[in-house]
Amino acid sequence: MVRGTTSVRDRPGGPAGRAGEGYPAGVTDSPLTPPSPPGPSSAGSTPPPAEPRPRRRDRHGRGMRGPVAPPQVPLAASRSELFGDLVRDSVERLERRWPQLAEVEFVVADVPGPPGGPEGGWNDEAVPLGGIAEAAEGRPARIVVFRRPVEIRAKSRDERALLVHEIVVEQVADLLGLSPEIVDPRYGQD
Repeated sequence: MVRGTTSVRDRPGGPAGRAGEGYPAGVTDSPLTPPSPPGPSSAGSTPPPAEPRPRRRDRHGRGMRGPVAPPQVPLAASRSELFGDLVRDSVERLERRWPQLAEVEFVVADVPGPPGGPEGGWNDEAVPLGGIAEAAEGRPARIVVFRRPVEIRAKSRDERALLVHEIVVEQVADLLGLSPEIVDPRYGQD
């Protein structure tokens, strides 16, 4: 998949990216104290701590503060995850009416590629909000929604949800060769 893109059917939270994974054998996360030189230790010196303690601030006896919100709360979701959810909701709404969309790959990309580039590109008139890549050998048709241009144009979450749905409907209509009103009869009425 292209850098900066996410398939909307993938769910976040896989095992990749955990702390400590991917290091070569024998490499630890971050030792804070260097290993002691071999040999007898000097008399009167205190032995190094068995395990280094992380530095913490404890102002006024309050202790460490916890997370702002639990992970289940939408506040903990990133903007890209929330945007992916909007696209996923729109696709699910259309798939009930158009089952042939099950073979279409829906992707969220941060920004469109350069003008005339392989990812659809754009001309000098306007930055696109979405694009289509036709099906090719061994690759399904792909509909791309560009996150940053949509977020810039829509100020509230409701406006963003409406704009995302309109973009998905327009791209599906182009892919199927239909008008947007046929793909979704409520197109343009919200």
